[in-house]
Amino acid sequence: MLADLRQGALLARRELRGGFRQLRIVLACLALGVAAIAAVGTLRAATEAGLLADGAKLLGGDVEVRVTYRPLPEAALEWAQARGAATSEVVEMRAMAIAPSGERALVELKAVDAAWPLYGALRLDPPGASLAPEPGAAEAGAPRAGRHRVALEASVVERLGVSPGDEIRLGEARLVFAGTIVEEPDRVASPAVLGPRALVLAEALPATALIQPGSLVSYDTRLRLPPGTDVRRFAREFRAAQGDGGWRVRTADQAEPGVNRFLDRAAAFLVLAGFTALLVGGIGVATGVRAWLEARGRTIATLRCLGAPAGVILSTYLIQVLVLAVAGIVIGLVAGFGLTWLAAQALAGALPVPPRLGVYPAPLALAALYGLLTALAFSLWPLGRAQRIPGAALFRDLITANPGWPSRPIMLATGLAGLALVGLVVGTAEQPRFALGFCAGAALTLLLFRLGASGLMAFARSLRGIRRPSLRLGLANLYRPGAPTPTMLVALGIGLTTLAAIATIEGNLRRQLSDQMPAAAPSFFFIDIQSDQADRFTELATSLPSVSEVRSVPSLRARIVTVDGVPADQVQATEETRWALRGDRGLTYAATPPEGTRLAAGQWWPADYQGPPLVSFDANLAAGWGVRIGSVITVNVLGRDLDLRVASLREIPWRGLGINYTLVASPGLLSAAPHTHIATVRAAEAAEPAVLRRLTDAFPNISGIRVRDALEAVAGLLARIGVALQATSSVTLLAGMLVLAGAVAAGQRARVRDAVVLKTIGATRGQIRRAWLVEFGLLGLVAGLLAAAAGSAASWAVVRFVMRADWVFLPGTLGLTVLGCVLLTLGLGYVGTALALRVRPAPLLRNE
Repeated sequence: MLADLRQGALLARRELRGGFRQLRIVLACLALGVAAIAAVGTLRAATEAGLLADGAKLLGGDVEVRVTYRPLPEAALEWAQARGAATSEVVEMRAMAIAPSGERALVELKAVDAAWPLYGALRLDPPGASLAPEPGAAEAGAPRAGRHRVALEASVVERLGVSPGDEIRLGEARLVFAGTIVEEPDRVASPAVLGPRALVLAEALPATALIQPGSLVSYDTRLRLPPGTDVRRFAREFRAAQGDGGWRVRTADQAEPGVNRFLDRAAAFLVLAGFTALLVGGIGVATGVRAWLEARGRTIATLRCLGAPAGVILSTYLIQVLVLAVAGIVIGLVAGFGLTWLAAQALAGALPVPPRLGVYPAPLALAALYGLLTALAFSLWPLGRAQRIPGAALFRDLITANPGWPSRPIMLATGLAGLALVGLVVGTAEQPRFALGFCAGAALTLLLFRLGASGLMAFARSLRGIRRPSLRLGLANLYRPGAPTPTMLVALGIGLTTLAAIATIEGNLRRQLSDQMPAAAPSFFFIDIQSDQADRFTELATSLPSVSEVRSVPSLRARIVTVDGVPADQVQATEETRWALRGDRGLTYAATPPEGTRLAAGQWWPADYQGPPLVSFDANLAAGWGVRIGSVITVNVLGRDLDLRVASLREIPWRGLGINYTLVASPGLLSAAPHTHIATVRAAEAAEPAVLRRLTDAFPNISGIRVRDALEAVAGLLARIGVALQATSSVTLLAGMLVLAGAVAAGQRARVRDAVVLKTIGATRGQIRRAWLVEFGLLGLVAGLLAAAAGSAASWAVVRFVMRADWVFLPGTLGLTVLGCVLLTLGLGYVGTALALRVRPAPLLRNE
């Protein structure tokens, strides 16, 4: 065996002197897939490095303690300060910013103290602007405290139409607009979710009168620790010393867990997209290696006739393929690094932090391993076939393709390489079950297109009675010996399936937002309505002539502490329900079932119930957490732990955008706790600005969220995501086009010979063109139809079972997929035909 390897290496070195001219498609396919995976992995590593390096700046401190409804107790602050910590307090809430013109916008209000920011710096436009009060401003709480300043995000400045020096009303205070926020150092740790940012000093907050008992306010205390302090140890000691007061403690390396989760999931999807491109490229590898071996047929046959063992043949060409694979991987890694730089520039505004570009060995090694396993999995079969066929058959194989199978060891090695590739995908995925399902789906899609190719070939064979020469010849090309029909269908079909699935998913989500949601959704959500304002708010809202419906419920925030005694972070929840165990959840109480309640299990408590607290829980979350009737969910409300026993499970129609709560408790303890109300108002679209103006003028402390604006923002986000996903899946389509071009190129010699023979016996150029257009047109049509069917099935599964939404058939989107496929294959077929027709018959006939 060692002798065979040495002899094979010697022969491979001599053959490699001729270069990789015949294997350029193979090289390009490998390089493209490896580049996609390397770029995704490197960008993820660079962004995570940026998060880690700038964690303290992003968080606003080395440690952050967040509490809802109330500030951190003085005892906790003194404990931290006694250990050398510098502290800064940030207060966050929502408010309505009102311009002198009366134009208003919902903002995420952030009030900071004089010590803020502990890390980084605030930058405003115009340069030199600051939040410092104007000269002569009164003390906090005095009547003239309105001379304090406010900074606004660019989007709200544009909407309100204000300039520096204009007066902005927030709650009951009038503040001077200082400038536009250019850089907010702790933006990632405190993102503006429902509205753009408004920034004020904490001393201006009392004048706004926005903080009332039960108002939804977050208090974030940031700590800057002395140099050399073990941050994680400090956080552990703080938790141990202060107990669980309903607060969340984060360290700088956890500046925003949600960002990390987003990066992980986005990277996982993009790696799978890159793997799909690599999978399609693998088909190109198999096709290119097979065509290359057929072109080397005389050389292989000569070696066999001279007594070369099968092992020498295998070693000779396997070494060449591996050298080619290494070259493709190196090109792919270099290109992937370049793509990372381009992606970082293009996504500069979307990424949470500037990525720290550099060479990250782990993602590059992973991409290289993907490429190597792909090369082995798809090249061993044709190599083993060449090894097994005897010399005489190889001479015949120059004319007629031999369907011989490789030896068992080669088949086993191919299977092991394929399993290793699947294991790599699943083993490195954040969601292994999803990755395994993806691999299974990819295998089924490959099988579907292979069966589709067999069906097309059988259909073409059954139409032998057709007399029209061009049509008959085109059909015969589909099933002739060595026809590339299966390769073309599989290569083109997978890329188009990915595009069709993504386009259909995006189309379904757009339809849910644009067609169904606005009809069923209220016009506004109003939050922070005080208990003593609830009746007056409802009375005023219902008195407005354009308002058709007003609904109001109590509203509190609660953090889930345990589920049946198991701490929230240890609950064995399904992936799609784990989100509800993190952060705060909405909580309300009701004596009777809210309108539209559908109980899936259990019973509602009596209207006059006065016993221990009960709760009606979301049936979907209950299934994901293993919660049943009688289970106990412990929640922390205002720093106090409450045990809520599950009395019923509800089917919640979240898509209706009405008032729905995961947790609806029985009255009693909660009704006595400080809380606010939340209300929905439905009004005629034309009257919405007047309704918002009337209600927020009457109640300055409440905030109105216009549902239509939120839906438009989501639709815009979906559009951007859709473009990104389509651009990513286009890599798969590009790989398919490379394989398709390789398949056309591999059969070009046979097409030239056929064209020469046909022209010699009297066929016209038009007849030859029509024959090949029939062949490629049918290939494109069948590939497009199969891609539309497979893409529809994939999108149906994602929309119904992952997004839990209604799915609709989108014929227009799928029709474009089929049309694009037909045009693409016709274009490539026409190019191949035109090149074949340009060849002069005489030189080829003389060679024959």
